[in-house]
Amino acid sequence: MDPVSRTAVVQCGVRNLAISEAAASYGLYYAPDPSSQIACTIGGNVAENSGGVHCLKYGLTVHNVLKVRGFTAEGEPVEFGSAALDAPGFDLLAIVIGSEGMLAVATEVTVKLVPKPLLARCIMASFDDVRKAGDAVAAVIAAGIIPAGLEMMDKPMTAAVEDFVHAGYDLTAEAILLCESDGTPEEVEEEIGRMSEVLRNAGATAIAVSRDEAERLKFWSGRKNAFPASGRISPDYMCMDSTIPRKRLADILLAIQEMEKKYGLRCANVFHAGDGNLHPLILFDANDADQLHRCELFGAEILETSVAMGGTVTGEHGVGVEKLSSMCVQFSPEELEQMRAVKRAFDSKELLNPGKVIPTLNRCAEYGKMLVRGGRITHPDLPRF
Repeated sequence: MDPVSRTAVVQCGVRNLAISEAAASYGLYYAPDPSSQIACTIGGNVAENSGGVHCLKYGLTVHNVLKVRGFTAEGEPVEFGSAALDAPGFDLLAIVIGSEGMLAVATEVTVKLVPKPLLARCIMASFDDVRKAGDAVAAVIAAGIIPAGLEMMDKPMTAAVEDFVHAGYDLTAEAILLCESDGTPEEVEEEIGRMSEVLRNAGATAIAVSRDEAERLKFWSGRKNAFPASGRISPDYMCMDSTIPRKRLADILLAIQEMEKKYGLRCANVFHAGDGNLHPLILFDANDADQLHRCELFGAEILETSVAMGGTVTGEHGVGVEKLSSMCVQFSPEELEQMRAVKRAFDSKELLNPGKVIPTLNRCAEYGKMLVRGGRITHPDLPRF
């Protein structure tokens, strides 16, 4: 820990939350806070470029890491970034963050620390229509306000969460927004007032503001426990991860509602509304082969629709093997070849995470044929196979 420079040097297996716990005595913390922060490691955060509920104001992993040290597949030590404001040569830090272990094995990470705010308060706003809630997110940002956190949950998710943690959520609302402000007491009071006005004008049916720290943490406990809460109402769930422009939030939610009917499966939605990062949780039973198949088709269509709306197939959960075919939907053969060229520059024998993240052209061709055989047609503004 270096409280003077506000940095911490950690090994890759250190848990995300442990960094903030170690920095607390200095009045500092590590800002990116994935919901899994009690368990996820900084090495995994670097591999996936993880975000969290406060990523809107404080940025993703890539905005909070100064340096990554590690080794190439051949065992050559390599360093990305610098403890200084700039690094000599090309700035390759952003290439390795989010590279899913494709380029190097990270062993040490230098992260930025930020001062704990003097005060934080959270608004819980209820909406009787998902479009109003989605439009409210865009309205907050359009008003020039950058909340510390801006999250959205739909009615099925709030019902699952409330039954699990009793966070005080409005179960009559079609969607709720959690909007947090932090800073000095004067800054927070002014920003809470402005956000409340914007939310009311956007059609909020009810607004509750946390009265103290305990109630603020109670509001957030629901959002932080969305995934385990979903595990209580379904034998299995598949968590998708895509990103869309903020102005299309309502459009994607309504599209997902239609997909629920199409595939005969339920879907609970929770996401980082401020930066358009979706986390639809498709509920199914893996013991039923037909349900599993429909779930996979459901997930693929969510990703395809996200791309058609101007978004991407991933936000912070990576590609791995699950989204290989969806990469074919978003990227052209020429773009995929450029990605392979970057990998070969670091790992010429393709030994690190082979067969992941970047699909082969043969796989893309086979995926296109499968869509045709299955009667699925891609959106007209997406690449053809």
